[in-house]
Amino acid sequence: MSDIRDEQDAHEFRAEALSLWRITFGPLIWALHFVCSYGATALVCAKAGAEAVPVLRMGIGIGTLLALALIFWFGLQAWRQWDLRRDREWENDAGTGEDRHQFLGHAGFLLAAISFIGVVYVALPALFIGTCA
Repeated sequence: MSDIRDEQDAHEFRAEALSLWRITFGPLIWALHFVCSYGATALVCAKAGAEAVPVLRMGIGIGTLLALALIFWFGLQAWRQWDLRRDREWENDAGTGEDRHQFLGHAGFLLAAISFIGVVYVALPALFIGTCA
């Protein structure tokens, strides 16, 4: 009997550990997009000059679309974990494992939404790059 409970606890622990990892992916993608966008801009402007700006804009655009797609995917997974449609009257009074699971989904969804907006704002200057001067 205790073997079954231990196996259930181990499964629940793995699910919550995966949820904690998922929470970090949205902000991590945002940070990587920021570093790559501004780093590539600095390198291109320092080495290649203004003639390479159209290629830079295209690269930032492709990187932005990829980052937004990944963040959207992680946000969708967090939305499903949150399961707001099933639990309209969500209360965290008991502090059960299910409450914790839904809270991690909620937090992951909100972080994905903030990261999505952040990636859009990081990519906006690429629309207006005219020259490196």
